[in-house]
This record gives sequence, structure tokens and C-alpha cells, in this order.
Amino acid sequence: MRFVRSITTLRRLSGSRPHLSRPFGSAAAVLAPSESSSVAEASVFEYLEGFPRPDPKHSETILAVPRAGPKKIVAAKERKAGRVPSILFEQEKGEEGGNKRLISVRTNQIRKLVNHLGYSFFLSRLFDLEVRPDFGSDEVIEKVRVLPRKIWNHFQSFLPTFHGHNSVHSLKQDCLSLLKLHLEAGTEALLNVTFLRAPSHALLKVDVPLVFRGDDVSPGLRKGACLNTIKRTVKCLCPADIVPPYIDVDLSELDIDQKIIIGDLKVHPALQILRSKDEPVCKIGGIRGA
Repeated sequence: MRFVRSITTLRRLSGSRPHLSRPFGSAAAVLAPSESSSVAEASVFEYLEGFPRPDPKHSETILAVPRAGPKKIVAAKERKAGRVPSILFEQEKGEEGGNKRLISVRTNQIRKLVNHLGYSFFLSRLFDLEVRPDFGSDEVIEKVRVLPRKIWNHFQSFLPTFHGHNSVHSLKQDCLSLLKLHLEAGTEALLNVTFLRAPSHALLKVDVPLVFRGDDVSPGLRKGACLNTIKRTVKCLCPADIVPPYIDVDLSELDIDQKIIIGDLKVHPALQILRSKDEPVCKIGGIRGA
């Protein structure tokens, strides 16, 4: 009963038609105090058996230090010293900037995470972040769970391969990145990363990567047809405690001219996909050379 009430509460807060509604304008929404307390009491969300969950071996605490100010000369000095200028914030009435803290993180650590996980997987994963007076200090100014924030941004290079995901269809992004992880045009220089605080009572809008499986036994692909991948991520409204690292797309029964739509995707019942259930995800096209 408690789980049913939590789902009802979630739907009431975000709208009864999740694929059409756009209740939050940015990457996440933190409920108002009166709402969050009631949801916290009613909502106990856990990963369920059979659905993807973050691999604990990839867990890592991101270390940060306070940044002197937002000026370009300060940011330039940070980058020269091997640090990435960053911002840690909450959402305030649907707008960015609530409880903002200017920080810097280690370039090598962010690059390692992005290289290992891939851009899309980096953006759909929650991290612990510790702000310390300096990187050599044991004192912790703030420790918080965060979600890397996204906006549209062009980039021209540094497209790492994805590791640890069993799919022949690479999930490299094209030349449009859905990050607020800026890259200097034509180089691999990280310009900035922005993090959003993700407490348990937050509902987060996350572009969850799609992982395509079953291509080796798909009737259509075995006949020599090609897979037309229409979506590589899908936007979901997720309780912060159960953000999925990816969503599986099963190709094993797909034949020529058949497709998978949003409504076919299997997700945790507490997640809401913020797209029409009729939107196509992928389709088996015609046979090559036919």
C-alpha cells in the first residue's frame, strides 16, 4: 500500500499524462518543503529485481575545492592548474541558481569518469561530491549527492568509447552533446562542469541512455537487415534514489520492418518517460543491398 500511495503521489505532482506534460523546466525539480515532507514519508523507492541499477564498482566520490569567483581570469587560472571551474546548485522555483556554490574539480578525475563511463552514462549517474578547503585536506565543507547537469553544446572531438555495456551499437553521441560539460571547440579541454544537488525527495529529469541487446539473435538482423536507431537516450522523470544507469532495448524478436516504440520500453514503475508512448525508438530496415 505504501508503494501504491507513493506512485499516486508522484503522478499527482508531475501530471497524469507524463509523456505530454512538462511540469519542470530544467533538469530536476526539488519539491517545496510541505510537499517534500509528505512525499518523503510516503515514498520509499528502491531498485527492483530485473531492472538496471548502478554498478557499485563504478562508484566514486568527486573531490572539489571552493572557487574564488566567476570571473574569466579566475577560471583560466583554474584550468591552467589542472582544475575545471564548476558550479554546484539547487533548483529554486524552477529556475537555476538556488544555493549556488562556486567550486573547481580535478580535470583528470572528470576526464577519467567520462572516458570510462561515456558521456551519456556519466550524465545518468549520481555521484557523491565532497567540497574541501583544498585537495590535500581531510576537512569536508560539504558532502552531497549530485547529478551532472545538461544543456545543448556543440563539440568537435573527444568521443570516448563506452565500456561495460554489452551492445554492438555504440552509444557515442554525435556532434551535439547533451551536457553542461563544455569542451573547447576543436580540443579536448574541459571548460566547465555543473552539478545539481540530488536529495532523496528530488524528482530528476534525466536523459537515460538506451542499451540495445539481442542483436545477435534478432530475426531481421540475422537476415542481413540493418538497424535504424532513432533514439539513443530517453528523457525520464526519476525519483533521485532510483535513477537508472540505462534502459535495456530488446531486439531479440525484432524482424524486418518491425519497430520498438517508447511504450515497449520496460522501466521501474516509479519512473515516468516524458515522451509520447508512440514515438519510435528503433526499427529494422530493409536488407542491405536488396
